Order: sequence, then structure tokens, then C-alpha cells
Amino acid sequence: MIGVNQESAPLRGIRVLELGTMYAAPTCGRMLRDFGADVIKVEDPPVGDFARQWTPMKEGLSLGFSRLNAGKRSIGIDLRTAEGRDLIRRLAATVDVVIESFRPGRLEAWGLGYDVLSAENPGLVLTRLSGFGQTGPYRERPGFGTVAETASGFAFTNGWPESPPTSPPFGFADSIAGISAAMGTAMALFRRERTGAGDVVDVALYEPLMFILGDMILNYTATGHVQQRVGNGTGSASPRGIYRAADGGWLAIAASNQTIAVRLFTAMGVPEILDDPRFATNEARLANDDVVQAKVRDWVASRPREEILRVLEEHEVVASAVNDAGDIAADPHFLERTLVEITGNEVLGRVLMPGPVLHLSRWDGPRYEGVPGVGEHTDEVLAELLAETRP
Repeated sequence: MIGVNQESAPLRGIRVLELGTMYAAPTCGRMLRDFGADVIKVEDPPVGDFARQWTPMKEGLSLGFSRLNAGKRSIGIDLRTAEGRDLIRRLAATVDVVIESFRPGRLEAWGLGYDVLSAENPGLVLTRLSGFGQTGPYRERPGFGTVAETASGFAFTNGWPESPPTSPPFGFADSIAGISAAMGTAMALFRRERTGAGDVVDVALYEPLMFILGDMILNYTATGHVQQRVGNGTGSASPRGIYRAADGGWLAIAASNQTIAVRLFTAMGVPEILDDPRFATNEARLANDDVVQAKVRDWVASRPREEILRVLEEHEVVASAVNDAGDIAADPHFLERTLVEITGNEVLGRVLMPGPVLHLSRWDGPRYEGVPGVGEHTDEVLAELLAETRP
């Protein structure tokens, strides 16, 4: 289990005011908190972040909200009121970072644009997440992750040739955008160390995902080819895919370069297959992918999954079991390195979730203590930052 040494936290002393709701902006806030920032989450009283209504729930507590917001401090402020907006201006003067995910122009209409906030706090970093970014013809369009996953090109290429375009059943684009926003925030803070000046970080939900899909766009502009859905393959390497073993377990194999392909065919006991011109090179195997895949499927289906995985590991073939949540929660590698506990919540009890997305040798990582109630820390934060309490 990850320990804690707050003195070595790389973002120790950084204070963040999180105005965002739902998924992407709170993901950014959690990324910063994972590395030592104090994240103050502003929620609309009395219902709070819409994510509190997400399912699945346990006794009325949203598990998704808990994962992204455990350990943050919650304050209740109604931004629709002049008093609430004045509080945000005053709080922004005391923090290092403000994260927001309103539609572009909303902060400015409220008198909370960067020009206003930075006038009181020139070193402020304003991190903005929106569907289509702060510029461009689509800037005013609303956008959630589903829109980003379709607009970016991801959904079109995801699935099987005979199936419709498919979005993932989780916050894929939102998560990538939140992680990217945290990276942008850290870069802006790093530059502030040299110049003293703050900055605006502008993240569109679709852009980090479109970056990941960049090869298909480059391919189209270079050759005119539009990548189609190819199931578990990539269209660029063979053999690659997900296969079912004799005991019904699933596993993945990725022979994505010639060396791994040689090892795979050796593990299968058919190294001579490479003497056949149809299978000798990756280009040839792609042209005969159906035949190659049938050979791999038949071999995997001939033995139990653990036996297949053991043979593949012995031959240094890139492979893995296809894990479900139960497999992950019981795996000794993930328990040692990846999974952390949310503590201090009676409803949740002892639960596990993925911890920080990367590891630093001088930072053991945070604790995730408690899931804040709406406005639970309002008086505490106002007294600490503004030397006042609510009437």
C-alpha cells in the first residue's frame, strides 16, 4: 500500500480552486492532489457536483464521485449570486490554480475571466476544460466525453467491421483530457517559477484523444486512406488480438514486431511457418491475416489460459490475461504497485481504486481520506484563506 510523506510531495504548497464538475475537471484536480496539491472543490449548494448522482452507488454515495474527489475539501458557493462570485474572486487571489469546465464565455459573463482574476493574482494559472476549446467555430458548443469520442474519430474506428461505431462504457475522453490538463497546469506552474507570470491552460475534451488517433489522420492526409473498424486488430501488425483458451479464459497477444512474431511462432511449436512467404514478414502476414489468426486461435484454444500464458512468458512474447475487475483486485502486482484505499468513510468501508497514474522515486503518494460532503469545509476554508466565516 502506498505510504505518504507530505514533505516530499512535488506540488506541496500548491493550492487549487476546482470549479469544475462531472469528470474531466475533477480528474485534473485529482491528478494535482495525487502529487501533493491542496484541492478545494467548489460545489453548488445544496446538491453539489452532478457527479454525486452517478451510478453505481453504495447506500446513496456515488462510487465514481468518490474516486475522483476523495481527499479534496468541499466548499458550497452559489456562483449565480453576486455574493458567490465575489467570494470566488477573493479566493482566486489566494490560490495558485483555478480549474474550470464551464462553457467558454461563462466565466467572463460572471466577471471572473482571467483578466479579472489575474489582476489580483498575476501568478495565477487558470486551467480551462471545455468540449471544443476556448477558440474556433465550435467553441460555444456544449460537450461531454461522448461527443469528444465521436468528434475525435475514436468511435468510428472502434469496434468490428460489421458493428456500428462504438463509444466506450466509461469516461475515456474525459479522463485523458483531465490528465492532459494536469500536465498543462504543471508546465504553467514550472514556467511561473522562472518568470513569475501565470497562464491560461486551454484543453478541449477531444484534442488529447485525437492526438492518440493521430496516425490515422496523418495516413488520410498522406494517402487518402480512411481507417475502418478492425476489431481487436490494428491493421498494422499481425498477429495481434484477443483469444479464448480451452478453459474459457481470454488473453491478449501482441506480436507487433518481427522479433515478437518469431518468438510467438516458436512458442506455438511452428517456427517453420516463417519459411512460408505468406507469413515471413509483417506485410505478408497482414495480407493473410485471416489464416494467421486462425492458427493462433486454434493453438490458444488447445490449452488452459494459465498454461498458454506460462509458455508465452517463457518465450518473452507480449501477452496478458484479459482481466475483469475481480482479477485486478486480487492480483499481487496491482495490489503492491497500483491500487490504493479510500479510507475514513463508513459507507464505503474498505475499498480499492487505482492510485496515481505515475510514480516518482521521491514521492510515495497521497492518502485518500474521506469523501467530502457538499460544503463540508466551507467555514474551514473561508477562515483559512479569507479570515472569515459564513454567518
